Amino acid sequence: MVDLRSGSGAQPEAIDIGSRLELMVDDYLIAGMSGGAELRLHSPVPREVVLMTDEPWEGNASGYVTVFEDGDRYRMYYRGWHFRLDAESVEMPHAEVVCVAESSDGVRWSKPELGLVEYNGSKRNNIILDARDDRSPAINFVPFKDPNPNAQADARYKAVANNRGYKGLFPLRSSDGIHWTPMTDEPVITRGYFDSQNLAFWDSERGEYRDYHRDFRHGRDIMTCVSQDFVHWSEPVFIDYRPGRVAELYTNQIIPYFRAPHLFVGFPARYIERPWSAAIEDLPELAHRRMRASAHERYGTALSDGLFMSSRDGITFTIWPEAFIRPGLRPRDNWTYGDNFQNWGLVTTGSQFAGAADELSIYVNEGYWRGEGVSVRRYTLRVDGFVSLHAPFGGGALITKPIKFQGRNLLLNFSASAAGSIGVEILHGQVDTAIEGFGLADCVELLGDDLERPVRWTQGSDLSKLSGEVVRLRFALRDADLYAFRFGA
Repeated sequence: MVDLRSGSGAQPEAIDIGSRLELMVDDYLIAGMSGGAELRLHSPVPREVVLMTDEPWEGNASGYVTVFEDGDRYRMYYRGWHFRLDAESVEMPHAEVVCVAESSDGVRWSKPELGLVEYNGSKRNNIILDARDDRSPAINFVPFKDPNPNAQADARYKAVANNRGYKGLFPLRSSDGIHWTPMTDEPVITRGYFDSQNLAFWDSERGEYRDYHRDFRHGRDIMTCVSQDFVHWSEPVFIDYRPGRVAELYTNQIIPYFRAPHLFVGFPARYIERPWSAAIEDLPELAHRRMRASAHERYGTALSDGLFMSSRDGITFTIWPEAFIRPGLRPRDNWTYGDNFQNWGLVTTGSQFAGAADELSIYVNEGYWRGEGVSVRRYTLRVDGFVSLHAPFGGGALITKPIKFQGRNLLLNFSASAAGSIGVEILHGQVDTAIEGFGLADCVELLGDDLERPVRWTQGSDLSKLSGEVVRLRFALRDADLYAFRFGA
């Protein structure tokens, strides 16, 4: 990007950001960067294993995890399934089932005995749906709690799912998230392949339901469509990528970011299919890999990891080619196809440090097709911490495009080293000079690490006289990261 600190010429129309939170996940607001400034992708930190799918009705093919906060508890929905692999074949000893786990803190999870579905003569299990009936839409089941203010009481929770034919997506409804009823007798979205974690949600910014599902376009890819009533859907279209498609995408995991719902964030699983080679033989679990490959080569050679992408319109996504979730330095359970699939849904959980701010939790599966069950591991990330504007110790700067805002204070989510800092100056909208009293020399240096620190200048932090005016911001950083900013009261 160009350095605009001494530039001139025609200026674009101002972008009205109001008081919304703006994350540094794309270049939408960026006019130029200089020095060592760059946008940097951050990876979450692996924490503890929170769930093992080792019950007889679950198994080592369990996955497609969905997590959301529901009042004073967290809910986790996932597929229960098991594969028996040997050198000759892959067998599935039981049909797919839909299971539920619950937690009060997002860390310690339990499996409630629901008494709904019989398995091997007993209903003492956490199953809510099963796919033994070929007509039952219980495959790849993905639910959400519907925030649509017009949602009926018996449809406060909604979901999409396949039946065994994979002929399309069926809509389901529930009053409590446990007891589910199909809303139609036939699938309502039929263009696509659907053999993935297909999903849908209410988009409060645009007042519509939006779906994302699997189809094939030069390999596994993602389609989307919209609806006003969750039953009648528009014709699906493929999404687009900036700077371009980086790989086959096995899942999509797209969701409006709850702190900035005008932004969609996605955590797709990247699928890489390789031929057998000496390089593949250098990877962990060689004996298991060879056994898998003898049943089908890709079972032993294909790899998967997690990516990050974002969008402002739900159609065009800025996608990072670098991994968001790497398999890691581990001797088992992370280096084969099916590992490192991220859950759908973001939740906040408490920090391990007393008094520290909450974090984001993401749940990732490990050990696919091995042993008796899959491990679900929690990962954590700072709030808004997907991507930052980063500058090294030598410094760097970013200038925004012309913007309009509403509010009295500029609030930053940032992190700096002990020797680092951030400064902000407010420029005129059409010329490259600072507004009097709001230059970099007037800014009180920002030190430390905070999710929402007010910026102050020598005359204070009150920006009310500039509210609604066309301005630009210049962020100057030194060994620091800026994750997000907003204007507030």
